Amino acid sequence: MRILGVSALYHDSAAALLDDGEIVAAAQEERFTRVKHDPRFPQHAIAYCLGVPGISLDAVDYVVFYEKPFLKFERLLETYLAVAPRGFRSFSVAMPLWLKDKLLQKRMLGRELSALGGTFDVEQKLLFAEHHQSHAASAFYPSPFQEAAVLTMDGVGEWATTTIGHGRGSTVELTKEIQFPHSLGLLYSAFTSYLGFRVNSGEYKLMGLAPYGEPRYAQTILDRLVDVKADGSFRLDLSYFEYLAGTRMTNESFHALFGGQPRRPDEPPTRREMDLAASIQSVTEEIVLRLTRSLASDTGSRNLCLAGGVALNCVANGKVLRDGRFHSLWVQPAAGDAGGALGAALAVHHELGGGTRVPRLPDGMHGSYLGPEFSDDEIVRSLGAAGATYERLASPDVIERTARSLADGEVVGWFQGRMEFGPRALGARSILGDPRSPTMQTVLNVKVKRRESFRPFAPSVLREDAEEWFDLDVDSPYMLLVAPVAQSRQRPTTPDEDALTGIEKLRIVRSEIPAVTHVDHSARIQTVHRETNPAYHALLEEFKRLTGCPVLVNTSFNVRGEPIVCTPEDALRCFMTTNIDVLVAGSCVLRKQDQRPSRVPIEVAAGVLD
Repeated sequence: MRILGVSALYHDSAAALLDDGEIVAAAQEERFTRVKHDPRFPQHAIAYCLGVPGISLDAVDYVVFYEKPFLKFERLLETYLAVAPRGFRSFSVAMPLWLKDKLLQKRMLGRELSALGGTFDVEQKLLFAEHHQSHAASAFYPSPFQEAAVLTMDGVGEWATTTIGHGRGSTVELTKEIQFPHSLGLLYSAFTSYLGFRVNSGEYKLMGLAPYGEPRYAQTILDRLVDVKADGSFRLDLSYFEYLAGTRMTNESFHALFGGQPRRPDEPPTRREMDLAASIQSVTEEIVLRLTRSLASDTGSRNLCLAGGVALNCVANGKVLRDGRFHSLWVQPAAGDAGGALGAALAVHHELGGGTRVPRLPDGMHGSYLGPEFSDDEIVRSLGAAGATYERLASPDVIERTARSLADGEVVGWFQGRMEFGPRALGARSILGDPRSPTMQTVLNVKVKRRESFRPFAPSVLREDAEEWFDLDVDSPYMLLVAPVAQSRQRPTTPDEDALTGIEKLRIVRSEIPAVTHVDHSARIQTVHRETNPAYHALLEEFKRLTGCPVLVNTSFNVRGEPIVCTPEDALRCFMTTNIDVLVAGSCVLRKQDQRPSRVPIEVAAGVLD
């Protein structure tokens, strides 16, 4: 039985294909259109997924949409009626869109699917899952557990914002939920907006800014904004928020409570913003810990599965694991709405009796390497068409040359194998650097990624060496756990360094691997396994042989405002318009100094930076 899952029309549209329960392919639409967080119908992602097994839409048994539009419309309409006449402008803009397409989504989806070619029976083959059902299915079914507690947390689906449940064998039962407008995701996004970052994309920045501050406002948040019970259930005081009216996240009462208007995006963060970031991060962790402790008590399970946008808060995830209520934790790597496409397909597969589920080790996601890949011949043709100068090497020589470049302090664009599904680069579409360099974080942020200097970078480490370098004794293949750098690798700070505050903390060298050690001595860790990514594992082994260090800086192969690269053309474009020193695409090695920019076509060289 083949099932195609689809998420679309809010943000991060995606498609995923199952064949008898096996995940064949999955990808976000943004990677093909080059529009970050593209919300449109994922026609390119669907075409890719169908192309992997080489089938037409006719050969698909079911197409499943990741949420139920009528329930979502009900929530929007009831919300507007509850706050009217406030929010009329937002309502007047949204309603024509709903009445034209979204409310009649079945018809629209049928039309878009039919446009892909062949015939498609909308009445018989198109199904709809609920939003948090999709998240829960994406969390449990690919996990390595036969039984696990399940927690999903995000902004909002149809009505639910948080659900808890229990997965056993081939079933997931959701038993409790918190409903809109009370939402941990929206609470975090309100602070994201207030601190001058973009909602649905800037939450990572808030999490990265938090360690620069102190949680001075945490008690104020708990006293005034959110009432949290012992079991983690919560209610927001809506008099401080504006998102019900649909115009903005916060109002003047919120601004007065925290001492001023929202930060403008072009202004540098001040100590106030850093302390607010630390405060909402602390409150989020407390709520998540109370939820997971209650869930452990209710289910008796020692395993926990997470999904939903809040599950991408890897700092909170790390604290849940260290809390000890659960022995094992598994987080869906595409935890946000893109992963809903996969979850919707998995939910239908198991509800229709798709056979006995046999959990896989390490899991069923194939390392999340589920996107397009390109043969050496395809890469060579792309580079040749662009007039690029490259050297083609045998595989062992590619590894040796790349490791030596990294050891020499060069920045490498690494384009290998199938593209990752989800927001993290995991060694297939990555920019790599030497973590031992005290200047690498600044170089990558300012000269390559062209983003805020305070943002940390993640380490990739050989799984077999992880415990020697980090306080982590479990797998973290998807870069979704934060843990401290091992005490033995840390460097004591001086009294003068301890006196530094804010962004000045960046000047402190805290460990043997300063480029991936955040200001609180933590790191967002990716453990690299030979079984799922042999080429990247071999590169880390060679770098360790040369330097004694089994760790690399790993950040996504893109610049600010652009999705992660998908094709060889995307990789070359990013390489040519940034200070990346070396591009390694398949067996081809390109050095920046050897390129002649005048030979690169305009459509490849221009327009990639915001």
